[in-house]
Amino acid sequence: MPQIQSLHADQILTVAQMRQAEEALIAAGSSVDALMQIAGRGAAEWIWRICAGRKVTVLCGPGNNGGDGYVLAEAIRERGGHVTVVAGADPKSAAAVHARKLYQGAVSGPETPAEGDVFVDCLYGSGLTRPLSADDLALLTRLANAHHHRVAVDLPSGVQSDTGMALNPSLPDYDLTIALGAWKYAHFLMPSAAAMGALRLVPIGVAPVEGAASAVAKPRLAAPAADAHKYRRGLLAVVGGAMPGAAVLASLAAQGAGAGYVKLFADSKRNVPADLVVDQGKLADVLVDDRNTAVLVGPGLGRDSLARERLAIALADPVPAVIDADALVLLTPRLLAERKAATVATPHEGELLALERAFGCEGSGSKPGRALALARAGGMVVVAKGPDTVIAAPDGRIACAPRASSWLSTAGTGDVLAGCIASRLAAGTEAFAAACEGVWLHGEAARRASPAFTAGQLGQMVPAALAACL
Repeated sequence: MPQIQSLHADQILTVAQMRQAEEALIAAGSSVDALMQIAGRGAAEWIWRICAGRKVTVLCGPGNNGGDGYVLAEAIRERGGHVTVVAGADPKSAAAVHARKLYQGAVSGPETPAEGDVFVDCLYGSGLTRPLSADDLALLTRLANAHHHRVAVDLPSGVQSDTGMALNPSLPDYDLTIALGAWKYAHFLMPSAAAMGALRLVPIGVAPVEGAASAVAKPRLAAPAADAHKYRRGLLAVVGGAMPGAAVLASLAAQGAGAGYVKLFADSKRNVPADLVVDQGKLADVLVDDRNTAVLVGPGLGRDSLARERLAIALADPVPAVIDADALVLLTPRLLAERKAATVATPHEGELLALERAFGCEGSGSKPGRALALARAGGMVVVAKGPDTVIAAPDGRIACAPRASSWLSTAGTGDVLAGCIASRLAAGTEAFAAACEGVWLHGEAARRASPAFTAGQLGQMVPAALAACL
């Protein structure tokens, strides 16, 4: 799982938003040259920690990303570091030309053989929209392969900032990516996120941008109040179905994520832990309990007529709901038409496609765009889960989660995620925030679990993840 530093400003900006934010800084009295100095020297701080006096090669392109490279190279040179600058092309922007003039070392051409310990990619930045030329790709690949460690400044060259798509095949991967000014979508979206290594941010003074997405960060939670009791902490109703194990997994995760009372509505108590309450009564009767504060339906539900009936009954409960797994395949706009309470849907890619068909969405574009379109069409918070998880709300809010452990790619972990989100919802957290908190707890539980964990073992780590937020 890549590390992501704790942020004061966790906003994620598109290329257009970042450009406008920089223009606002310049209008307020800064300049492109001044911002480049802040960004380049901030990146140099991280690179200096890595190189520890070893050889550094900086590949500079023709634009402002190349200018950042000249600035950071000069900062390393001033400290007595061993730095080689390779110019992939002559600088073209005025700021890059100025930065190269300020660099007091030698500049080598693209044909120069260079090898060392740390390679720094400043060839192209977040504004790139076309594939790298054959010459640029060959140069980038050759230098990356000739060094032990690789650092990308702002973004790896050849990555599209707003979508995370690779513009060329077989791009290098990196040990560290240093974002400049603000996070970009590509830092969180696949396939680019898998090649970026650890993520660090160099602030340059960018103000909050209206409509910006945000990075999912560690929640700030509190222990229950001194006079709390189980119902005040939240009663979560979990609707079981044809495959009871999945609902049990979700229930156990929910117990560890903060709800005071988790009640599973199922036909049998077989293989259920003693501390999980199972209600075997008629579903239509037990879900009218006015102490319920949230309902979870979908894990192990099945897809037959009985499952459809259970889903309809669950969504008739006038409390916030989490819809997961089989229930997502059965969900239709009609089932949500009368709902007033918040609804959270947690689809993986296949379920996302099914929901897009059901709700008349095009299903094209970036993952954040698709999640937001579905959220607005269904009037629900959408957690588009996967190796890159995106959370979208009908009011336009979007959050992206840092890439979590790839060991999560095992059966049942989605049930654990649903339980985490539903538990936070039952505890009284607003739906979008509950989704973000549940996603963070899920990722942190995975980080704390041993490799090759099962879904049950993942669920056992949820209380420790919650404790980290207190």
